[in-house]
Amino acid sequence: MYNRTNNKELLFKTDENRLYFLKQYAKYLQPFLDTFCWCLLPNHFHFLVRIKTTEEINNYLNGLPIETLKPVEKKYLNDNTITELLLEFEWKRFLTSYSMAYNKQHERKGNLFNRPFKRLEINKENHFTQAIVYIHANAMRHKLCKDFITYQWSSWQSMLSNHPTQLCRKEVLEWFGGLQHFKDAHKKMSEYYYSDDVAIEEER
Repeated sequence: MYNRTNNKELLFKTDENRLYFLKQYAKYLQPFLDTFCWCLLPNHFHFLVRIKTTEEINNYLNGLPIETLKPVEKKYLNDNTITELLLEFEWKRFLTSYSMAYNKQHERKGNLFNRPFKRLEINKENHFTQAIVYIHANAMRHKLCKDFITYQWSSWQSMLSNHPTQLCRKEVLEWFGGLQHFKDAHKKMSEYYYSDDVAIEEER
């Protein structure tokens, strides 16, 4: 899933904004999604996710105080709405919560994000691999750094760390065949897709 701002204006003006964005993502969406990787850019973001199972979502919602449940969440528990509509609602809550805080802090008015948010289904194994590398190397693609491993605002460092994470780190590393293969694949694919020579050829 991804989205960008209206008129390509900045989505983040401070690191505090970025940290709050990730905090709100964890609050509103982590209970419903398995997150494989992410990247925050100046005017847009990327998340590679998988919707949790119906059982997991039901267990989460049933564990909340009933008075805090929103109507669409109650409908979901009563089998009166589908998962897709529930997720659309939760994504809107997430984006709205960030937009309201951002607008207040920076004395801004109006919609911050393009509507609706964008989704791209990945249903082939090679696309999954490419999507992970693409997202991690996106800062390099946008000329924000010479090497994506130095970019702070992606899940790359969390993938290399042993610290606790809400990412599906073990699953991703196993997908690539281990940590070293994960690193090697990123290096090889990012050098090919984002080298200056390839960029020049693409411009032609």
